[in-house]
Amino acid sequence: MRGKLLNPFVAEIAQLDTLATAGDPDGAGALTSGYDDDFRELVKVPPLTGQGPGAEERVEKTVRVQCQVEVVTYDQLVQFFPGNSPQAMLTLVLHFADLELAGMVDTATGEALLRVGDRLVAIYDTCGALVQQVREPMFCTQVMPTSFGLGRARNLLLMTFQTRDQAARAWVAG
Repeated sequence: MRGKLLNPFVAEIAQLDTLATAGDPDGAGALTSGYDDDFRELVKVPPLTGQGPGAEERVEKTVRVQCQVEVVTYDQLVQFFPGNSPQAMLTLVLHFADLELAGMVDTATGEALLRVGDRLVAIYDTCGALVQQVREPMFCTQVMPTSFGLGRARNLLLMTFQTRDQAARAWVAG
């Protein structure tokens, strides 16, 4: 017996597809890869109209995993120099038994195939009905296995998701 999640939901998580992103993002254009050769970060692809700064060519694949949702903060207003911005942080609690059944654990290393940088898309109930669409992009900032030993196996995996700061924070002395 390895335990179980108390109040399960299903999280849709978008993972960066590094192989597809490394492909040629602009076809016959000057770019040959979706990554910058010097900085190894996503390149900006010029728009087809030739106007504007372009967008990152991030290719993602989505997975759905059963989880328990622990909200830390949601829509907390934080003051930035250009104005206020909502901040959010939540933790998903996943069970290794569910991850193993979904093929989300590397059989050679025992590590979960969920990574820092994955993006939370939405949360569904276990019947597939949408519970919450994530408005502001929330990215995984920590993946932490925990609770070893129950049933002589790994038990839980914690994933922390946070919104990213949109500007420099304004610190007000008070």
